[in-house]
Amino acid sequence: MLKTFALTLLLFLVPASAQETNRPLPAPLDDAQATGSQQAVFAGGCFWGLQGVFQRVKGVRQVLAGYSGGAAGTAHYDMVGQSNTGHAEAVRILYDPHQVSYGRLLQVFFSVMDPTTKNYQGPDEGSQYRSEVFAADAEQHRVAQAYIAQLARSQAFARPIVTLVSELHGFYPAEGYHQDYLLRHPYQPYIVINDLPKVEKLQRLYPDLYQNRPVTVAAR
Repeated sequence: MLKTFALTLLLFLVPASAQETNRPLPAPLDDAQATGSQQAVFAGGCFWGLQGVFQRVKGVRQVLAGYSGGAAGTAHYDMVGQSNTGHAEAVRILYDPHQVSYGRLLQVFFSVMDPTTKNYQGPDEGSQYRSEVFAADAEQHRVAQAYIAQLARSQAFARPIVTLVSELHGFYPAEGYHQDYLLRHPYQPYIVINDLPKVEKLQRLYPDLYQNRPVTVAAR
């Protein structure tokens, strides 16, 4: 994420990705069958925005910003930012499958980031900003692969989807100052330009999933 004043100003010159969808994506034809509290782990650019989006999805109980794909010893912001740890900035979503399914979470995920770009999202570049689904079990892996194939068949995006689907080996929560960042800093220029439009898109494309009162990490 860009932190210096000069780079923040440059964000105003960066257009939104042309490959992010502006219409609802098709609902998954094949969805996971699950009971009890479940988790989903997604990576798709800066975790501030993804956390802010999923905190407003009905049925979601908690969203943590963090790191997945690398070792526990390198799950630190300064190290991950060097793009050589194997980690991606990710979010772990705890949800009630009776209220929202894993497939619907995938539908939102693919709607609010560009799945056709490798190792960058918007103004952020590096392998830590790749898009990746970290499947917690074989069922999630199957559903994610099936949904990507469904999106490809429907030509939902003009370019091929490059989002990875991998086995979840670990999720490591990010530093405390990253948690609830969008909710605590709604007027920060990066948030206004890159992330609040994602929350608006959730409300506009999937009003049945949108909740006015977001869940917070601090409240859990």
